[in-house]
Amino acid sequence: MTESDPLSGWTLASRFAAVAAAAPTATAVRSEAGDLDYAGLDAAATALAARLRRRGVRRGDRVGVLLERSPRLVVALLGILKAGAAYVAVDPGDPLARLRTILGDAEVPLVVTDEEQQPKLDGEFAYLDILDEGAGPAPGDQGADASALPVGQTPEDLAYVAYTSGSTGRPKGVCVPHRAVLRLVLDAGYLGARPDDVFLQLAPVAFDASTLEIWGALLNGGCLALAPAGRLGPAEIVKAVRDTGTTVLFLTTALFHQAVEAGLGELPALRLLLTGGEVLSAEHVGRAAAALPGTLVSAAYGPTENTTFTSTHPVRGPLGDRGVPIGGPIDGTGMAVLDERLDRVPDGTVGRLFVNGSGLAHGYLKQPGLTADRFLPDPYATAPGTRMYDTGDLARRGPDGAYEFAGRADGQLKVNGVRIESDDIEARLRRHPDVQDAAVVLQDHGPGDRRLVAFYSGPYAVSSVELRRSLAEDLPATMIPSALVWVDRLPLKANGKVDRDALAARRGRSRPDGEVPYRGPADQVERRLTVLWQEILDVEPVGVDDDFFDLGGHSLTASRITREIAAEFETVIRARAFYLDPTVAGLAEQIRAKRPDLASDAGPAPVAAQSGSAQSVAAQSGGAPEAAQ
Repeated sequence: MTESDPLSGWTLASRFAAVAAAAPTATAVRSEAGDLDYAGLDAAATALAARLRRRGVRRGDRVGVLLERSPRLVVALLGILKAGAAYVAVDPGDPLARLRTILGDAEVPLVVTDEEQQPKLDGEFAYLDILDEGAGPAPGDQGADASALPVGQTPEDLAYVAYTSGSTGRPKGVCVPHRAVLRLVLDAGYLGARPDDVFLQLAPVAFDASTLEIWGALLNGGCLALAPAGRLGPAEIVKAVRDTGTTVLFLTTALFHQAVEAGLGELPALRLLLTGGEVLSAEHVGRAAAALPGTLVSAAYGPTENTTFTSTHPVRGPLGDRGVPIGGPIDGTGMAVLDERLDRVPDGTVGRLFVNGSGLAHGYLKQPGLTADRFLPDPYATAPGTRMYDTGDLARRGPDGAYEFAGRADGQLKVNGVRIESDDIEARLRRHPDVQDAAVVLQDHGPGDRRLVAFYSGPYAVSSVELRRSLAEDLPATMIPSALVWVDRLPLKANGKVDRDALAARRGRSRPDGEVPYRGPADQVERRLTVLWQEILDVEPVGVDDDFFDLGGHSLTASRITREIAAEFETVIRARAFYLDPTVAGLAEQIRAKRPDLASDAGPAPVAAQSGSAQSVAAQSGGAPEAAQ
């Protein structure tokens, strides 16, 4: 691993002050509300810092921020830093319980907010209304001189605390110092930031992608263009990029995939498009590079604990079958693939990925045990006290020096005792021409009933038989999902990543009450048909006497059912026959009449039943499987 000395004595506030002094009239923030130049932003932030100091905020304090994306949000972040404190930003869209949990855990003495957001604090936290500029000393003010801003800050001072999901279900705070942010954006070869750059501020400020957007612009004399408040869809993002003349853009993997599918169009100003956060589709990266010949498309990788980016991989040619590497370390960062004894592994061998350098966080707030477990002494460092971070990711170093992601060391799915890498299944699904994106999750349907379920987006629902056959070309039976569920778009979290928890919790609609009592399937044909109906109609359980249209079916889904039957049972059911008896029992009788070899369970099993999936196992054992949706 390589080592890097901390950047010179800059802090975020001192670097910004130098930039503002050099170009006071340059546009710092652009938004729907108008432009704010560097001098104006500097003055507003300094005034806020003075107000914070009057309220007792001192160097090293952690101050909450609860504001929507707006110029006042940027003023709040910079003002807190100018006061010598660190910011703890929370997403206004978060559930109130999470919001209050984070602010309570961070022990903030004060929250910078506005009249719209203040009720969410519910009287639990002291606050400062950023818009109440005319207010004199508020209750609790300590009468400090308004100009008495702190001195003596160093790059090791805390800049912000970013909360990430914890394994216990409670968020954990990552403590990021100034030098880690400076390493990300100053003299960064992967970024090449210039004063004429326009960075689109799109990520929620509670997530570390905003670190690149905000400070990449403001510490390099560029313009920070604020996207409209709230979450934007791919078409709205592309429009914002075009309208603002954005030159540098970061999109999470899921948003990137969706934007490519929606059509990027012409974006002549965009010089750098960074994307990452989850496993990237090589096809989408290639399509983006082809659609934007004047734009460098670069894959990015990095945990929050190493301040946004650890490595990048610029795409300058065809990716082939290799997939998209996570690339090589950015300036000030080292990477190494080690085995369980922390010995280096040969190139091409999968091991655990460790990183070091000036981007490392101090650790986790108030969690010394977890910090010690993940931030380890670096056995290869020459300088005493050097640490490395255990990412928990598996990787290999390729022959060209680029690192390749190989899954999570602790995040594998385990089904029926078999460990499965969901990334492999997702990548294989994306290779299908009619699948745009995919996410594979594990659903728990009760004791001993864990199911691997794939959700995918695309222009239309592909035959599940076709998808299973396609997957079976490369994957073992244990990796074939028990259900393949089409969605018009994968759900995203506030940070732009796929909401896998929501997918894992998704279940089909309950069977509606009706005059027809439930009767389960009697043979393999009926069992497979009930599974198909459950997958397509999102209803569970389906009885063999249930009317297809009573369960919510319509002409389009009826056509899909007949296509599935043709593919799986190699027999054609005419649409008229389907409408005359739209029940599992009726269709099964027609199938048996045309396929006598399927008249009993002794006949050859359909393709899906040979896949080894959870549903087919349930079918073969005589159970009535439920829809895994």
